[in-house]
Amino acid sequence: MPKLYEINTEVFLNQIGNNTHLADIPKNFFKELADKGITAIWFMGMWETSNKLVEKYCFSPNLINDYNRAFPGWKKEDITGSPYAIEGYNVNPIFGSRKELVDLRIYLNSIGLKLFLDFIPNHFGADTKYLKDNPEYFIQGDHNRFSADSSTFFISPYDDSKIFAHGKDPFFPAWDDTVQINYFEPDTRNFMINNLLKIADLCDGVRCDMAMLVLNNVFENNWGNTVLYQNNFSNLPEFWSEAIKKVKNKFPDFIFLAESYWDLEWQLQQLGFDYTYDKRLTDRLASNNIDSIKSHLMADKSFSQKSMRFLENHDEPRAVVKFGIEKSLAAAVLISTIEGMKFYFDGQFEGSSIKLPVQLKRKPIEPVNEKVKNYYDKILSVTKEKIFIEGDWQMLNPISTGANDQSFNNIFAWQWKLNEQICVVAINFSNSVSYCRLKFEILTKKNEINLVDMISDTAYVRSISEINTQGLFIKLQSFQSQIFSL
Repeated sequence: MPKLYEINTEVFLNQIGNNTHLADIPKNFFKELADKGITAIWFMGMWETSNKLVEKYCFSPNLINDYNRAFPGWKKEDITGSPYAIEGYNVNPIFGSRKELVDLRIYLNSIGLKLFLDFIPNHFGADTKYLKDNPEYFIQGDHNRFSADSSTFFISPYDDSKIFAHGKDPFFPAWDDTVQINYFEPDTRNFMINNLLKIADLCDGVRCDMAMLVLNNVFENNWGNTVLYQNNFSNLPEFWSEAIKKVKNKFPDFIFLAESYWDLEWQLQQLGFDYTYDKRLTDRLASNNIDSIKSHLMADKSFSQKSMRFLENHDEPRAVVKFGIEKSLAAAVLISTIEGMKFYFDGQFEGSSIKLPVQLKRKPIEPVNEKVKNYYDKILSVTKEKIFIEGDWQMLNPISTGANDQSFNNIFAWQWKLNEQICVVAINFSNSVSYCRLKFEILTKKNEINLVDMISDTAYVRSISEINTQGLFIKLQSFQSQIFSL
Protein backbone atom coordinates (compact mmCIF):
# COMPACT_ATOMS: atom_id res chain seq x y z
CA MET A 1 0.00 0.00 0.00
CA PRO A 2 1.27 3.52 -0.78
CA LYS A 3 2.68 5.86 1.85
CA LEU A 4 1.99 9.55 1.25
CA TYR A 5 3.97 12.38 2.87
CA GLU A 6 2.48 15.90 3.01
CA ILE A 7 4.66 19.00 2.74
CA ASN A 8 3.38 22.56 3.20
CA THR A 9 5.20 23.93 0.16
CA GLU A 10 5.75 27.56 1.17
CA VAL A 11 6.65 26.79 4.79
CA PHE A 12 9.01 24.04 3.66
CA LEU A 13 10.81 26.25 1.13
CA ASN A 14 11.13 29.08 3.66
CA GLN A 15 12.74 26.68 6.12
CA ILE A 16 15.47 26.02 3.56
CA GLY A 17 16.06 29.73 2.96
CA ASN A 18 14.64 32.98 1.62
CA ASN A 19 13.69 32.96 -2.06
CA THR A 20 14.16 29.18 -2.27
CA HIS A 21 12.65 27.59 -5.37
CA LEU A 22 11.63 24.02 -6.10
CA ALA A 23 14.88 23.52 -7.96
CA ASP A 24 16.85 24.38 -4.81
CA ILE A 25 15.47 21.58 -2.60
CA PRO A 26 18.35 19.27 -1.57
CA LYS A 27 17.92 15.94 -3.33
CA ASN A 28 18.99 13.97 -0.28
CA PHE A 29 15.78 15.07 1.49
CA PHE A 30 13.73 13.04 -0.96
CA LYS A 31 16.17 10.14 -0.98
CA GLU A 32 15.87 9.86 2.78
CA LEU A 33 12.08 9.72 2.54
CA ALA A 34 12.26 7.10 -0.19
CA ASP A 35 14.65 5.07 1.97
CA LYS A 36 12.06 5.18 4.78
CA GLY A 37 9.49 3.60 2.48
CA ILE A 38 7.57 6.74 1.51
CA THR A 39 6.15 6.28 -1.99
CA ALA A 40 4.54 9.66 -2.74
CA ILE A 41 5.02 13.34 -1.82
CA TRP A 42 2.09 15.75 -1.63
CA PHE A 43 3.24 19.35 -2.12
CA MET A 44 0.31 21.12 -0.52
CA GLY A 45 -0.32 24.68 -1.70
CA MET A 46 1.49 24.70 -5.05
CA TRP A 47 -0.91 27.00 -6.90
CA GLU A 48 -0.88 30.75 -7.43
CA THR A 49 -2.79 32.89 -4.93
CA SER A 50 -3.65 36.60 -4.70
CA ASN A 51 -1.78 39.00 -2.42
CA LYS A 52 -4.84 41.26 -2.34
CA LEU A 53 -6.79 38.65 -0.37
CA VAL A 54 -4.28 38.69 2.46
CA GLU A 55 -4.95 42.23 3.67
CA LYS A 56 -8.69 41.87 3.24
CA TYR A 57 -9.32 38.48 4.83
CA CYS A 58 -6.31 37.25 6.80
CA PHE A 59 -6.25 39.52 9.85
CA SER A 60 -9.53 38.73 11.56
CA PRO A 61 -9.41 38.47 15.38
CA ASN A 62 -9.79 34.68 15.26
CA LEU A 63 -6.92 34.26 12.80
CA ILE A 64 -4.70 36.63 14.76
CA ASN A 65 -5.34 34.51 17.86
CA ASP A 66 -4.32 31.42 15.85
CA TYR A 67 -1.13 33.13 14.66
CA ASN A 68 -0.25 34.20 18.22
CA ARG A 69 -0.79 30.70 19.52
CA ALA A 70 1.28 29.01 16.82
CA PHE A 71 4.04 31.56 16.26
CA PRO A 72 4.48 34.24 18.94
CA GLY A 73 6.34 37.17 17.45
CA TRP A 74 5.03 36.66 13.92
CA LYS A 75 5.19 39.62 11.58
CA LYS A 76 2.76 40.88 9.01
CA GLU A 77 4.98 39.71 6.17
CA ASP A 78 4.74 36.15 7.55
CA ILE A 79 1.09 35.99 6.50
CA THR A 80 0.67 34.62 3.00
CA GLY A 81 -3.01 33.75 2.77
CA SER A 82 -4.77 30.44 2.35
CA PRO A 83 -3.34 28.04 -0.28
CA TYR A 84 -6.97 27.02 -0.90
CA ALA A 85 -8.04 30.47 -2.12
CA ILE A 86 -6.29 30.20 -5.46
CA GLU A 87 -6.13 32.48 -8.48
CA GLY A 88 -5.91 29.49 -10.82
CA TYR A 89 -3.97 26.33 -11.53
CA ASN A 90 -0.61 27.87 -12.32
CA VAL A 91 2.51 27.24 -10.27
CA ASN A 92 2.91 29.97 -7.67
CA PRO A 93 5.79 32.04 -9.12
CA ILE A 94 7.40 32.43 -5.70
CA PHE A 95 8.14 28.68 -5.86
CA GLY A 96 9.65 28.79 -9.32
CA SER A 97 8.43 27.89 -12.79
CA ARG A 98 6.30 25.19 -14.33
CA LYS A 99 9.49 23.67 -15.70
CA GLU A 100 10.93 23.42 -12.18
CA LEU A 101 7.85 21.48 -11.11
CA VAL A 102 8.13 19.20 -14.14
CA ASP A 103 11.81 18.61 -13.41
CA LEU A 104 11.03 17.90 -9.76
CA ARG A 105 8.48 15.30 -10.75
CA ILE A 106 10.94 13.65 -13.12
CA TYR A 107 13.49 13.42 -10.32
CA LEU A 108 10.96 12.09 -7.78
CA ASN A 109 9.80 9.43 -10.21
CA SER A 110 13.43 8.43 -10.86
CA ILE A 111 13.86 7.47 -7.18
CA GLY A 112 10.49 5.75 -6.88
CA LEU A 113 8.37 8.63 -5.56
CA LYS A 114 5.11 9.89 -7.03
CA LEU A 115 4.10 13.56 -6.93
CA PHE A 116 0.68 14.64 -5.59
CA LEU A 117 -0.79 18.14 -5.95
CA ASP A 118 -4.02 19.83 -4.86
CA PHE A 119 -7.27 19.97 -6.75
CA ILE A 120 -9.81 22.30 -5.12
CA PRO A 121 -13.18 21.49 -6.69
CA ASN A 122 -15.40 23.70 -4.56
CA HIS A 123 -13.99 27.21 -4.91
CA PHE A 124 -11.40 29.71 -6.14
CA GLY A 125 -10.01 32.80 -4.43
CA ALA A 126 -12.53 35.61 -3.98
CA ASP A 127 -10.81 37.85 -6.54
CA THR A 128 -9.84 35.26 -9.16
CA LYS A 129 -9.70 36.60 -12.71
CA TYR A 130 -12.43 34.14 -13.65
CA LEU A 131 -14.95 36.28 -11.76
CA LYS A 132 -14.37 38.94 -14.39
CA ASP A 133 -13.92 36.69 -17.42
CA ASN A 134 -16.42 33.91 -16.67
CA PRO A 135 -18.85 34.95 -13.93
CA GLU A 136 -21.20 32.14 -14.98
CA TYR A 137 -18.80 29.65 -13.43
CA PHE A 138 -19.77 30.80 -9.94
CA ILE A 139 -22.82 30.92 -7.67
CA GLN A 140 -24.42 34.35 -8.00
CA GLY A 141 -26.90 36.08 -5.75
CA ASP A 142 -28.45 39.51 -5.66
CA HIS A 143 -28.20 42.61 -3.48
CA ASN A 144 -31.09 41.43 -1.31
CA ARG A 145 -29.18 38.28 -0.43
CA PHE A 146 -26.03 40.28 0.20
CA SER A 147 -27.91 42.64 2.52
CA ALA A 148 -29.42 39.70 4.39
CA ASP A 149 -26.25 37.59 4.61
CA SER A 150 -23.02 39.47 3.92
CA SER A 151 -21.02 36.64 5.50
CA THR A 152 -22.02 34.29 2.66
CA PHE A 153 -22.41 36.78 -0.23
CA PHE A 154 -20.08 39.51 -1.45
CA ILE A 155 -19.85 42.20 -4.10
CA SER A 156 -17.66 41.38 -7.08
CA PRO A 157 -14.32 43.22 -6.99
CA TYR A 158 -14.71 43.74 -10.75
CA ASP A 159 -18.36 44.78 -11.06
CA ASP A 160 -20.40 46.40 -8.26
CA SER A 161 -23.63 45.15 -9.84
CA LYS A 162 -22.71 41.47 -9.39
CA ILE A 163 -23.07 39.48 -6.18
CA PHE A 164 -21.32 36.15 -5.64
CA ALA A 165 -21.33 33.50 -2.92
CA HIS A 166 -18.30 32.52 -0.88
CA GLY A 167 -17.31 28.86 -0.85
CA LYS A 168 -19.13 27.01 1.89
CA ASP A 169 -19.36 23.85 3.93
CA PRO A 170 -23.03 23.70 5.04
CA PHE A 171 -22.07 23.10 8.68
CA PHE A 172 -19.70 26.05 9.07
CA PRO A 173 -19.50 29.75 8.18
CA ALA A 174 -18.47 30.48 4.59
CA TRP A 175 -14.78 30.77 3.71
CA ASP A 176 -14.75 34.52 3.13
CA ASP A 177 -11.60 34.52 0.96
CA THR A 178 -13.19 32.24 -1.64
CA VAL A 179 -15.89 32.22 -4.30
CA GLN A 180 -18.20 29.23 -4.78
CA ILE A 181 -18.06 27.28 -8.05
CA ASN A 182 -21.46 26.59 -9.69
CA TYR A 183 -21.89 22.90 -10.50
CA PHE A 184 -25.44 23.42 -11.70
CA GLU A 185 -23.90 24.56 -15.01
CA PRO A 186 -22.49 21.94 -17.42
CA ASP A 187 -20.00 24.48 -18.80
CA THR A 188 -18.57 24.94 -15.31
CA ARG A 189 -18.12 21.20 -14.97
CA ASN A 190 -16.22 21.10 -18.25
CA PHE A 191 -14.06 23.98 -17.09
CA MET A 192 -13.16 22.13 -13.89
CA ILE A 193 -12.46 18.89 -15.74
CA ASN A 194 -10.10 20.79 -18.03
CA ASN A 195 -8.34 22.14 -14.95
CA LEU A 196 -7.97 18.58 -13.68
CA LEU A 197 -6.47 17.49 -16.97
CA LYS A 198 -4.04 20.40 -16.77
CA ILE A 199 -2.97 19.33 -13.28
CA ALA A 200 -2.72 15.65 -14.25
CA ASP A 201 -0.15 16.56 -16.87
CA LEU A 202 2.13 17.76 -14.04
CA CYS A 203 1.84 15.06 -11.39
CA ASP A 204 0.89 11.48 -10.54
CA GLY A 205 -2.10 12.12 -8.29
CA VAL A 206 -4.32 14.73 -6.70
CA ARG A 207 -5.64 15.25 -3.21
CA CYS A 208 -9.15 16.61 -3.84
CA ASP A 209 -10.12 19.17 -1.22
CA MET A 210 -13.54 18.64 0.45
CA ALA A 211 -14.48 16.26 -2.35
CA MET A 212 -17.95 15.47 -1.02
CA LEU A 213 -19.15 19.07 -1.41
CA VAL A 214 -19.65 18.64 -5.17
CA LEU A 215 -21.70 15.45 -4.96
CA ASN A 216 -25.02 16.21 -6.64
CA ASN A 217 -27.23 15.80 -3.57
CA VAL A 218 -24.83 17.67 -1.27
CA PHE A 219 -24.42 20.54 -3.70
CA GLU A 220 -28.14 20.83 -4.35
CA ASN A 221 -28.93 20.83 -0.63
CA ASN A 222 -26.30 23.52 -0.08
CA TRP A 223 -27.16 25.85 -2.96
CA GLY A 224 -30.50 24.76 -4.44
CA ASN A 225 -32.42 27.56 -2.75
CA THR A 226 -29.97 30.18 -4.04
CA VAL A 227 -29.78 29.53 -7.76
CA LEU A 228 -32.34 29.03 -10.50
CA TYR A 229 -31.23 25.92 -12.33
CA GLN A 230 -32.57 23.40 -14.79
CA ASN A 231 -35.02 20.90 -13.33
CA ASN A 232 -32.97 18.03 -14.74
CA PHE A 233 -29.94 18.76 -12.52
CA SER A 234 -30.53 15.57 -10.55
CA ASN A 235 -30.22 13.66 -13.83
CA LEU A 236 -26.74 14.99 -14.52
CA PRO A 237 -23.98 12.46 -13.92
CA GLU A 238 -21.94 12.91 -10.78
CA PHE A 239 -19.08 15.29 -11.46
CA TRP A 240 -16.53 12.86 -10.05
CA SER A 241 -17.53 9.89 -12.17
CA GLU A 242 -17.28 12.02 -15.30
CA ALA A 243 -14.06 13.79 -14.29
CA ILE A 244 -12.20 10.71 -13.08
CA LYS A 245 -13.13 8.77 -16.19
CA LYS A 246 -11.85 11.51 -18.50
CA VAL A 247 -8.59 11.93 -16.61
CA LYS A 248 -7.93 8.20 -16.42
CA ASN A 249 -8.67 7.79 -20.12
CA LYS A 250 -5.65 10.01 -20.74
CA PHE A 251 -3.58 9.08 -17.65
CA PRO A 252 -4.57 5.50 -16.70
CA ASP A 253 -2.33 5.31 -13.62
CA PHE A 254 -3.34 8.67 -12.19
CA ILE A 255 -4.39 8.50 -8.51
CA PHE A 256 -7.38 10.28 -6.96
CA LEU A 257 -7.46 10.87 -3.19
CA ALA A 258 -10.58 12.44 -1.66
CA GLU A 259 -10.68 14.53 1.46
CA SER A 260 -14.05 13.28 2.63
CA TYR A 261 -16.30 13.31 5.69
CA TRP A 262 -19.91 12.61 6.71
CA ASP A 263 -19.64 8.86 5.93
CA LEU A 264 -19.64 9.60 2.19
CA GLU A 265 -16.33 7.81 1.62
CA TRP A 266 -17.91 4.66 0.20
CA GLN A 267 -19.96 6.67 -2.30
CA LEU A 268 -16.83 8.52 -3.46
CA GLN A 269 -14.96 5.25 -3.84
CA GLN A 270 -17.79 3.94 -6.01
CA LEU A 271 -17.48 7.04 -8.20
CA GLY A 272 -13.86 6.19 -8.95
CA PHE A 273 -11.69 7.53 -6.12
CA ASP A 274 -8.67 5.34 -5.48
CA TYR A 275 -8.49 6.44 -1.83
CA THR A 276 -10.60 8.42 0.62
CA TYR A 277 -9.76 10.03 3.97
CA ASP A 278 -10.48 7.84 6.99
CA LYS A 279 -11.21 10.62 9.47
CA ARG A 280 -13.58 8.33 11.32
CA LEU A 281 -10.66 6.13 12.39
CA THR A 282 -8.59 9.15 13.48
CA ASP A 283 -11.42 10.36 15.70
CA ARG A 284 -12.06 6.91 17.13
CA LEU A 285 -8.39 6.48 17.97
CA ALA A 286 -8.59 9.73 19.92
CA SER A 287 -11.78 8.70 21.72
CA ASN A 288 -10.37 5.59 23.47
CA ASN A 289 -13.40 3.55 22.40
CA ILE A 290 -11.55 0.34 21.60
CA ASP A 291 -14.65 -1.60 20.56
CA SER A 292 -15.57 1.06 17.99
CA ILE A 293 -12.01 0.98 16.61
CA LYS A 294 -12.09 -2.80 16.28
CA SER A 295 -15.46 -2.63 14.57
CA HIS A 296 -14.13 0.01 12.18
CA LEU A 297 -11.14 -2.15 11.27
CA MET A 298 -13.49 -5.01 10.34
CA ALA A 299 -15.01 -3.04 7.47
CA ASP A 300 -15.25 -4.66 4.06
CA LYS A 301 -11.82 -5.29 2.57
CA SER A 302 -12.59 -3.37 -0.62
CA PHE A 303 -13.40 -0.29 1.50
CA SER A 304 -10.45 -0.69 3.86
CA GLN A 305 -7.92 -1.02 1.08
CA LYS A 306 -9.10 2.31 -0.37
CA SER A 307 -9.06 4.14 2.98
CA MET A 308 -6.30 6.62 3.74
CA ARG A 309 -5.15 6.22 7.38
CA PHE A 310 -3.68 9.21 9.20
CA LEU A 311 -3.10 10.78 12.61
CA GLU A 312 -2.43 14.36 11.55
CA ASN A 313 -2.32 16.74 8.58
CA HIS A 314 -2.43 20.50 8.08
CA ASP A 315 -6.07 20.61 9.28
CA GLU A 316 -5.61 18.44 12.38
CA PRO A 317 -3.83 18.99 15.71
CA ARG A 318 -0.39 17.44 15.88
CA ALA A 319 -0.51 13.79 16.95
CA VAL A 320 1.76 14.17 19.98
CA VAL A 321 -0.60 16.88 21.27
CA LYS A 322 -3.90 15.24 20.32
CA PHE A 323 -2.98 11.78 21.64
CA GLY A 324 0.01 12.35 23.90
CA ILE A 325 3.40 10.93 22.94
CA GLU A 326 2.97 7.32 24.08
CA LYS A 327 -0.51 6.90 22.66
CA SER A 328 0.49 8.63 19.41
CA LEU A 329 3.24 6.05 18.90
CA ALA A 330 0.84 3.17 19.49
CA ALA A 331 -1.59 4.80 17.04
CA ALA A 332 1.28 5.20 14.54
CA VAL A 333 1.94 1.45 14.68
CA LEU A 334 -1.76 0.84 14.15
CA ILE A 335 -2.23 3.02 11.08
CA SER A 336 1.08 1.81 9.63
CA THR A 337 0.23 -1.90 9.88
CA ILE A 338 -3.36 -2.06 8.63
CA GLU A 339 -4.69 -2.06 5.09
CA GLY A 340 -5.04 1.15 3.11
CA MET A 341 -2.92 4.14 2.15
CA LYS A 342 -0.69 5.44 4.94
CA PHE A 343 -0.41 9.20 5.35
CA TYR A 344 2.16 11.24 7.28
CA PHE A 345 2.67 14.99 7.69
CA ASP A 346 5.98 16.84 7.54
CA GLY A 347 7.27 17.10 11.12
CA GLN A 348 5.29 14.11 12.37
CA PHE A 349 8.35 11.86 12.40
CA GLU A 350 10.20 14.41 14.57
CA GLY A 351 7.38 14.91 17.10
CA SER A 352 6.40 18.43 16.03
CA SER A 353 3.71 19.83 18.32
CA ILE A 354 2.68 23.13 16.70
CA LYS A 355 -0.39 23.21 14.45
CA LEU A 356 0.36 25.99 12.00
CA PRO A 357 -2.49 28.01 10.44
CA VAL A 358 -2.30 27.62 6.66
CA GLN A 359 -2.08 31.42 6.29
CA LEU A 360 1.40 31.46 7.90
CA LYS A 361 4.38 30.94 5.64
CA ARG A 362 6.93 30.43 8.43
CA LYS A 363 6.94 28.33 11.55
CA PRO A 364 9.00 28.43 14.73
CA ILE A 365 11.88 26.02 15.09
CA GLU A 366 11.02 23.05 17.28
CA PRO A 367 13.54 20.68 18.81
CA VAL A 368 13.42 17.12 17.49
CA ASN A 369 11.89 14.67 19.93
CA GLU A 370 14.46 11.89 19.70
CA LYS A 371 12.16 9.29 21.21
CA VAL A 372 9.49 9.97 18.60
CA LYS A 373 12.03 10.14 15.78
CA ASN A 374 13.69 6.85 16.71
CA TYR A 375 10.34 5.10 17.07
CA TYR A 376 9.12 6.28 13.67
CA ASP A 377 12.44 5.22 12.15
CA LYS A 378 11.79 1.74 13.50
CA ILE A 379 8.13 1.61 12.37
CA LEU A 380 9.00 2.80 8.87
CA SER A 381 11.90 0.39 8.60
CA VAL A 382 9.68 -2.54 9.59
CA THR A 383 6.70 -1.64 7.41
CA LYS A 384 8.67 -1.13 4.23
CA GLU A 385 9.19 -4.92 4.21
CA LYS A 386 7.50 -6.61 1.28
CA ILE A 387 5.03 -8.49 3.46
CA PHE A 388 3.38 -5.22 4.58
CA ILE A 389 3.06 -4.07 0.98
CA GLU A 390 2.02 -7.21 -0.90
CA GLY A 391 0.83 -9.51 1.88
CA ASP A 392 -2.68 -10.43 3.00
CA TRP A 393 -4.02 -8.78 6.18
CA GLN A 394 -6.22 -10.57 8.70
CA MET A 395 -7.62 -9.48 12.04
CA LEU A 396 -6.83 -11.71 15.05
CA ASN A 397 -8.91 -12.12 18.19
CA PRO A 398 -7.08 -11.70 21.50
CA ILE A 399 -8.10 -14.30 24.08
CA SER A 400 -8.28 -13.77 27.84
CA THR A 401 -5.46 -15.27 29.89
CA GLY A 402 -7.86 -16.08 32.71
CA ALA A 403 -11.41 -15.72 33.90
CA ASN A 404 -10.67 -12.62 35.96
CA ASP A 405 -8.56 -10.85 33.38
CA GLN A 406 -10.40 -8.60 30.94
CA SER A 407 -7.35 -6.64 29.82
CA PHE A 408 -7.24 -8.62 26.56
CA ASN A 409 -9.97 -6.24 25.37
CA ASN A 410 -7.34 -3.46 25.30
CA ILE A 411 -5.25 -5.22 22.67
CA PHE A 412 -5.46 -4.95 18.90
CA ALA A 413 -3.96 -7.83 16.94
CA TRP A 414 -3.63 -8.86 13.30
CA GLN A 415 -1.35 -10.74 10.99
CA TRP A 416 0.20 -10.21 7.60
CA LYS A 417 0.96 -13.24 5.45
CA LEU A 418 3.03 -13.47 2.27
CA ASN A 419 3.85 -16.93 0.94
CA GLU A 420 5.35 -18.70 3.96
CA GLN A 421 6.21 -15.55 5.90
CA ILE A 422 4.00 -14.27 8.72
CA CYS A 423 4.13 -11.09 10.77
CA VAL A 424 1.91 -10.71 13.84
CA VAL A 425 1.12 -7.27 15.27
CA ALA A 426 -0.09 -6.70 18.84
CA ILE A 427 -0.87 -3.24 20.27
CA ASN A 428 -1.96 -2.39 23.79
CA PHE A 429 -4.13 0.68 23.27
CA SER A 430 -4.59 1.51 26.95
CA ASN A 431 -2.70 3.15 29.77
CA SER A 432 -2.41 -0.05 31.83
CA VAL A 433 -0.52 -3.33 31.47
CA SER A 434 -2.57 -5.76 29.39
CA TYR A 435 -2.39 -9.48 28.67
CA CYS A 436 -3.80 -11.82 26.07
CA ARG A 437 -3.20 -14.98 24.11
CA LEU A 438 -3.18 -15.11 20.33
CA LYS A 439 -3.85 -18.04 18.04
CA PHE A 440 -2.61 -17.82 14.46
CA GLU A 441 -1.45 -20.07 11.67
CA ILE A 442 2.02 -21.60 12.05
CA LEU A 443 3.67 -22.64 8.81
CA THR A 444 6.18 -25.10 10.24
CA LYS A 445 6.27 -28.66 11.57
CA LYS A 446 8.91 -27.88 14.19
CA ASN A 447 8.17 -28.17 17.90
CA GLU A 448 9.38 -24.65 18.61
CA ILE A 449 9.42 -21.40 16.73
CA ASN A 450 11.70 -18.36 16.86
CA LEU A 451 9.84 -15.08 17.22
CA VAL A 452 11.60 -11.76 16.69
CA ASP A 453 9.96 -8.55 17.88
CA MET A 454 11.01 -6.19 15.11
CA ILE A 455 10.34 -3.11 17.24
CA SER A 456 12.56 -4.03 20.19
CA ASP A 457 14.79 -6.46 18.24
CA THR A 458 14.14 -9.04 20.97
CA ALA A 459 14.09 -12.77 20.11
CA TYR A 460 11.86 -15.38 21.74
CA VAL A 461 11.54 -19.16 21.47
CA ARG A 462 8.00 -20.44 21.87
CA SER A 463 6.23 -23.81 21.78
CA ILE A 464 4.14 -24.48 18.67
CA SER A 465 1.87 -26.73 20.72
CA GLU A 466 1.18 -23.92 23.18
CA ILE A 467 0.36 -21.46 20.37
CA ASN A 468 -2.02 -23.98 18.75
CA THR A 469 -3.81 -24.96 21.94
CA GLN A 470 -3.72 -21.98 24.27
CA GLY A 471 -2.39 -19.22 22.05
CA LEU A 472 0.81 -17.18 22.21
CA PHE A 473 1.08 -15.39 25.55
CA ILE A 474 1.35 -11.61 25.14
CA LYS A 475 2.14 -9.09 27.87
CA LEU A 476 2.22 -5.45 26.84
CA GLN A 477 2.98 -2.37 28.89
CA SER A 478 0.88 0.77 28.51
CA PHE A 479 0.63 1.67 24.78
CA GLN A 480 3.34 -0.85 23.94
CA SER A 481 3.40 -2.58 20.56
CA GLN A 482 5.09 -5.69 19.25
CA ILE A 483 5.54 -6.85 15.68
CA PHE A 484 6.64 -10.47 15.51
CA SER A 485 8.33 -11.93 12.45
CA LEU A 486 7.92 -15.69 12.12
